Amino acid sequence: MLKTFAVAPLLLALSVSSQALAANSAPMAVPIVQTVPDAQDVAYPGTMTLDIDASDITRRAYRVTQTIPVAAGAKELILLFPQWLPGNHGPRGPLAELVGVQFFVDGKPVEWKRDRVEVYAFHVKLPAGAKEVVARFIHTSPLDSREGRVTMTPEMLNLQWEKMSLYPAGHYVRRIRVKPSVTLPEGWTPATALDGMSMAGNRATWAETDYETLVDSPIFAGKHFRKWDLGQKVTLNVVADRPELLAAKPEYIAAHSALVDEAQIAFGANHFDHYDFLLALSDKIGGIGLEHHRSSENQLEPDAFTAWAANEWDRNLLPHEYAHSWSGKFRRPARLWTPDYRQPMQGDLLWTYEGQDQFWGLVLAARSGLQGKDMVLGMLAAWAGGYTQQPGREWRSVEDTGFDPVFAARKAKPYPSLARNEDYYTEGALVWLEIDQILREGTGGKRSIDDFARAFFGMNPGDWGQIPFEVDEIITKLNALYPYDWARLIDTRINQPGQPAPLNGIEKGGYRLVWKEEPNPYTKAVMDFSKSLSLANSIGLVLDKEGKVTSSRWDSPAFNAGIVTGAQIIAVNGAAYSADEIKKAITAAKGEKGAPLELLVKRGSRYDTIMLDYRDGLRFPWVERVAPGKAPTGLDLLLQPRRPVAAKK
Repeated sequence: MLKTFAVAPLLLALSVSSQALAANSAPMAVPIVQTVPDAQDVAYPGTMTLDIDASDITRRAYRVTQTIPVAAGAKELILLFPQWLPGNHGPRGPLAELVGVQFFVDGKPVEWKRDRVEVYAFHVKLPAGAKEVVARFIHTSPLDSREGRVTMTPEMLNLQWEKMSLYPAGHYVRRIRVKPSVTLPEGWTPATALDGMSMAGNRATWAETDYETLVDSPIFAGKHFRKWDLGQKVTLNVVADRPELLAAKPEYIAAHSALVDEAQIAFGANHFDHYDFLLALSDKIGGIGLEHHRSSENQLEPDAFTAWAANEWDRNLLPHEYAHSWSGKFRRPARLWTPDYRQPMQGDLLWTYEGQDQFWGLVLAARSGLQGKDMVLGMLAAWAGGYTQQPGREWRSVEDTGFDPVFAARKAKPYPSLARNEDYYTEGALVWLEIDQILREGTGGKRSIDDFARAFFGMNPGDWGQIPFEVDEIITKLNALYPYDWARLIDTRINQPGQPAPLNGIEKGGYRLVWKEEPNPYTKAVMDFSKSLSLANSIGLVLDKEGKVTSSRWDSPAFNAGIVTGAQIIAVNGAAYSADEIKKAITAAKGEKGAPLELLVKRGSRYDTIMLDYRDGLRFPWVERVAPGKAPTGLDLLLQPRRPVAAKK
């Protein structure tokens, strides 16, 4: 009887529950209907005009008037704001900064609505007989770095057309014509790769072009401006915070000219009719390094010229962006080329877009003399050394990091050593280094990466269109130089997780990765500039000048002791924190006779004394030569200039 009474209420409850579930509402999804047409390779009728007032340096607001012709009889015009931006590898269009949007026909406002699904699309209703739509809006550029990258200061601006223009849906952007003009602050000088510039007062107008070329041709303009001819129709255009910062010595400009020469020799052809380096020497405008086909956007420290030696560590930027004219712009992975800025870009093969470019940027910096060999070897060491300490390698492949810009949006991560970041850049470069050394080794020095570069990039001199590629072309061209199982090498290094650190290129090049107690020149310069201390390869922390943890390596001694990002080391072995104090303590703790480090750590409002038992001392990565004799090794040969260089007296 007791069992019967116990079961009956349970059955009753289940019955009631089932009835309640059956009675719950169960909606069906509303089908998503595509209301924005896909791009077609057909010309858009007529030519847009785009007029931007960029003179308000106080409020940093770009005021835009854009006129878009419409086809006869059209009842609606769909305009798109660029979303998938070239070189960003993700949907980065800053739509939130586009405000005050209004549309007019014959001077009268017309109704518009944002697309419910594709929010970057504006549906504009057209009255009968409409011939053109006038759009007026404002791009409110960031006033503070917390809002985004600052593009305008009292001394200079960096105008990117895609942030302050719209384009009609349904057409390849290369088939949309536009005539641009910009009103600048009084006395400012603009620089851009656009053709046909004319000035009337402070208003600049350029020749009619297509929308793709427009977006690929940003403007730098400034109060303090200077330019240099680097040869081969390449110009270095520089704006600066102050006029005295433009005092570049002839030998500095000669190194940039050497970069232009070395690139042409390496790649075998130029793929531009002219090229403009756009360089800002500023700590007020936001940092940038962004590639374009006939130009690049670059920012260096204000004293890049006036403190030349101290800034050597940072001079890889221009070689990197210049090499992109070939790697990434002319030759582009098939799914990273898109007909407009609405179609998503797919991040596979970014190890060939950015990784190969990272490799060539390093090589060209060394060959041109923009960076010395020791600095370049230090960069290689920093990359390779970091990968020996990266637990994320166990689960995530290099290829998969190519999708990082889309879903991670380039935000800081709690544990990047486990998550991995956009490692297709530097690990991709190390794979290309290995490819070069295999070519040299397998052919007895008769072939190298330069032969591949001429075969891959050297066709169609002067062509500044795009030739997309798949990985099969890379394998075929490598096999033509030296038969090898390139497909297996690439699949292993790029597609498979759980791989060892990519040291083969360094080792085949006659060098090896070693660990020392002092930082290599590159690591030292970066730490000096950032006022930080990298102990990532020892206790597993990166610290700012106040001892605050800015990064904690997963499964490192510090991580396992509970010291993570956001914590602050207040004292070391009873003494107030300083970089020298913690380095001294780590050195003293080295070996069997060493004692654990006693760290006073603050996290939030809590203070903890943590005993850190670490005995391996300071560890900074270096790449040093191990090949016997004095003959140049494969890595030495890779970094040597190709242009004739006069011997030093």
